[in-house]
Amino acid sequence: MALANENYLKTPEISYFDEIEKRVNAYKITHPNSKLIRLGLGDVTRPLPNEVIQAMHRAVDEMAHVETFKGYGPPQGYDFLIDKILKDYRTLGVTLDKESVFISDGAKSDIGNIGHVLGRDNIIAIADPVYPVYENATIMSGRAGIINEDDQKWSNIVYLTCTAKTNFLPELPNEKVDIIYLCNPNNPTGTVMNKAELKKWIDYAIEHQSIIVYDGAYQAYINEDDIPRSIYEIKGAKKVAIEIKTYSKSAGFTGLRCGYTIFPKELMVYTRMGDQVPLLELWSRRKTNYTNGVSYIVQRGAEAIYTRKGKQEIIEIVNYYLKNAAIIRQELRAMGYETYGGKSSPYVWFKIPDEQSSWKFFQQLLYDYKIIGTPGIVFGASGENYMRFTGFGSREDTIEAMNRLRKGY
Repeated sequence: MALANENYLKTPEISYFDEIEKRVNAYKITHPNSKLIRLGLGDVTRPLPNEVIQAMHRAVDEMAHVETFKGYGPPQGYDFLIDKILKDYRTLGVTLDKESVFISDGAKSDIGNIGHVLGRDNIIAIADPVYPVYENATIMSGRAGIINEDDQKWSNIVYLTCTAKTNFLPELPNEKVDIIYLCNPNNPTGTVMNKAELKKWIDYAIEHQSIIVYDGAYQAYINEDDIPRSIYEIKGAKKVAIEIKTYSKSAGFTGLRCGYTIFPKELMVYTRMGDQVPLLELWSRRKTNYTNGVSYIVQRGAEAIYTRKGKQEIIEIVNYYLKNAAIIRQELRAMGYETYGGKSSPYVWFKIPDEQSSWKFFQQLLYDYKIIGTPGIVFGASGENYMRFTGFGSREDTIEAMNRLRKGY
């Protein structure tokens, strides 16, 4: 008899984002001619940079000739892309070893897969609200414990409650935790931790021999001087932090899938006997056994991002989305909404009027304004009574959505 991994049954049968689509589709059936504006999902809409397109065309042509054909690539990634990543880090004053960089098919995979090389008994800490994959990966790996039916929280997860009082930034836990997920800039709230705030987490991790899984998916959107673009800009971080980045939100790679994860040589984990083991070695073994790497064509496209023209095209894309977020933030504030984020992030987080539930307000936006947002409850219990809008739509739709809200549609 083949047995199931029953931990998978503990996660929702359909995701909250599937629930959003279910409700939207139900609306479309009864309102087939309505023009809906999507300010909900965190998917990009601008086309790929021209430099990326041209590089991928050249790579496709290479695959058509025996002399330049590429088969299996190195599991860690091609040197031509890793070298560009290392050079980019040096512009931040950060020096890394080539062996520390692993090309991935985007941040989401490695966020989930990191649990494969970490012990089952680690206590996990996640912010609330935050990107749902952190919690779901913990549940599916069998680390979450038992759910409390009253508040829907898991016994073995330490929830770092983020509220308006903390400016939606996580505070240090009172107890000892082993693995800490941090997202900076934060998804969904768009809030950011500065260097001093992040240093507190690094000091905590060093003291408790913990590991920080640092999700830097939105680092390209940072435009404030005191916000680090890498956790390794802060002294001591190499001893305690894995950094995960992606080209999805900066270069439009959501459909191509490419990013990278950093495992510094200094970062150690421990056996039950107390012996140190470089986490890099464990991850390298996993990569060698579980993947043949990201497509050569896609990696050539990612390499093009680091050219002079590629960098300029990325800046233009990021600034386009940031301008949308700025419009949303400014308009919502003018209408009296309490807002967060939207400055060094494409996300704007705002308080729902009259203490309405997130799903009720979602329905109101959909039916009264023809706007699709993301209910805050999707991201954790502390997200209730809040909503997330994104700047990833078109400029025209962003302006139209704000006009609809202002005029009452």
